[in-house]
Order: sequence, then C-alpha cells, then structure tokens
Amino acid sequence: MAHPARPPPHPAPEMFAHLTSVGFTATATPYAAITRGGELLALVTRYLPGARDGWEWCAEEAAAGRTAFAGELGALAADLHAALATPSAAFPDPVRPSPARTSWPTRAEAALREALELTDGEDGEWLAARAHLLAERFRVLADHDATPLIRIHGDLHVGQILRWRDGYAVIDFDGNPTVSDTDLFQPAARDLAQLSTSLEHAGQVAIKRRGADPAEVGQWAVRATSSLEDAYIRRLHELGHARLLHDGLLRAFAAEQECRELIYAARHLPRWRYAPMGVLRSWYR
Repeated sequence: MAHPARPPPHPAPEMFAHLTSVGFTATATPYAAITRGGELLALVTRYLPGARDGWEWCAEEAAAGRTAFAGELGALAADLHAALATPSAAFPDPVRPSPARTSWPTRAEAALREALELTDGEDGEWLAARAHLLAERFRVLADHDATPLIRIHGDLHVGQILRWRDGYAVIDFDGNPTVSDTDLFQPAARDLAQLSTSLEHAGQVAIKRRGADPAEVGQWAVRATSSLEDAYIRRLHELGHARLLHDGLLRAFAAEQECRELIYAARHLPRWRYAPMGVLRSWYR
C-alpha cells in the first residue's frame, strides 16, 4: 500500500542511525539519506536478493494454512523493540515512563468516529451497529497499568517485512500515515497489535485474491496471531525486556488499528476496505 508523504522531519534517518549503532541488522542496511530542509528526498539502502513483499508471501502462507513463520515474526518484532529500548547517541534516553494520564482513549475514540464518518453503505451500517463494542475495547486505555514508552516502528504490518534470501527485513520507518500527532514515544503493544492484525488482513487477501476458504483462513488467523504473540513474549523475556509489553492493551490497540485501516482505505485506497471489514466481521459475527 502506498503511503502519503510525511511532513518533515522524517523519522527514518534517525531510526536507522539508532538501529545501526545498537547492532540491529534485520533491515535493509542504510547507506545514505538525501534531505532538503528537513524533508527526506531519498533513502539509499542495501539491495536484498529475492525480497518479496509481506502482502504476497504472507497471503501465500494463509492460503496454504502454514503458521511456522508467525513465531519467526514474533521474535523479529521483539528483537526490534529490544533494540529500540537500547541507549545510543541517537536515542540516549530510549525508554520513558508512561504518564498517569494519556491521550490514548481520546485518540482511539477519534479514530472510531472518523471511521464511522468515512465508511458508507452496508459496511457503514454494520459498523455503526457495533460501534459500542469497539468503544468498550478502548476502556482499558483510560485505566491502564503503567507501561514503558519507546520509539516504536509506528506502522508495523506484514507489508513492512520483506522475506528475502537470508531471512526477514523490517523496512519503512515512516510512521503511521493516519496519525497526525507528534508523540513518537508509544507503548510497544501498539506495534505488536498492528502486526498481529495484519496477519488477519493477509488472511483476507488470501480469501479475496487466492480463493482461500474463509472458515479455514479464520482458523489459520487464530493460530498465527497466537503464535506471533507467544513468540514475541518469549523473546522479550529472553532479552531481559519483558516489562516493555503491557499485553492488556493489545485488544484495544487492535480495535483502534482496524478503525485506522478504514480511515486509510477511505482517504487513500478505497479497494482496501474489504480487509479491515473482513477482520471486524470475524470478530463480531
């Protein structure tokens, strides 16, 4: 999916500088960034032989019913967050405490309202009838236990994970195209929730474009997302960063992300609406 241009300053050069300095290698190695007035004009990275976009390879996995990859992605996401929580010259103070009061409920509720405004037709009617169920998921955001904040990827879905000759590579550190606030420090649970829901989106792609059976894909999605999250948690524990994840926030952030997918579809890619609507319909039958 193409993203609209992000206003300067662009976060990618700083993110790459940090990840390189702390030894995170599961990305396309950056070589140069060309900027003008704080605007990123070009980013030159290493060529990855045999690289395939996640929407392609993950949809194939969904259609075939394979889930072994999900554990690998969970460990990869944990490695990324552990790297982002490691001090460097670029991020000397990478982990920050969560304030007692946050804007998270307001942000989620605003996303739901906008999704309702922008989603028309039968899908809009269906969504409006179940808006209260989504709103209920957001309640935990107003009464959460403290969780550390880090510089997350911000738009971590399978489309941002290339599968190439030597493994996986996380790309595109541009941030979420539907979020306008400038608070770059967020809970790690945001990234994990988005990555988890993107597996379900890949399942919807498999249904629509590869003729996969909806019931079988639904079962696959449950197994794949569970494997992803379990592997992520195990890996964080192994790395000594277990406190980064507040898993009680995952379902709320997942619901917000589906609203943002609908917003993205309405603003930039109307044909994408089938994917978040398919996921939401699987949640609320």
